[in-house]
Amino acid sequence: MRLLIVEDDERLRDVIRRGLQEQGHVVEQAADGASAQIMGAEGSYDAIVLDLNLPVLDGLTVLRSLRAAKIGTPVVIVTSRDTTDDIIEGLDAGADDYVRKPFVFRELEARLRSASRREGLPAASVLELDDVRFDLGSRRVTRAGREIALTAREGTFLEYFMRNAGRVLTRGMIETALWDGSSETSSNVVDVYVRRLRMKIDAHGKPLLHTVRGIGYRMESR
Repeated sequence: MRLLIVEDDERLRDVIRRGLQEQGHVVEQAADGASAQIMGAEGSYDAIVLDLNLPVLDGLTVLRSLRAAKIGTPVVIVTSRDTTDDIIEGLDAGADDYVRKPFVFRELEARLRSASRREGLPAASVLELDDVRFDLGSRRVTRAGREIALTAREGTFLEYFMRNAGRVLTRGMIETALWDGSSETSSNVVDVYVRRLRMKIDAHGKPLLHTVRGIGYRMESR
């Protein structure tokens, strides 16, 4: 899934991000309500993790704004506000679920999966480019019907490239989307994962991952 985390506590935000990325999800982040409002309205997310106590704009204001704009992305509220009135207010504002802090990470991921599968959700469950098919539910990747085994991190890379097919992605864009400045990207790790995908994906058909010299990469069918 492609997920947006909205949390002003940097430590907690980083914990949630790392946990979700380890499960193979593509994660983007916002630290305040104004950024969340813009990203939620313009981005195509499978679900949003939303704190309520945010700077600039509070979480309920963000949520009401998205719903007023007919943005139906599932929203799971994660907050320390845990009274019955708080929960009812959040659900009435358009939230799909509610998780109290502190929480068990597996519960959050399960609630995100459940919210993203709700009836009528328009989010894509399968990504396709040329003869490559990526089932986001099972994480199964095939090319021309042949199954290709990918690690969780390789799958995250492929999902990001397929969701942005045709766009030039700089190394900085890839690092921000998949690591958010983590020290893991201090080397040529992006290039390493691109080489791995080429060995596994492009080895079974025409090249789809192209180098844009001096800039980054683009995935497209030529």
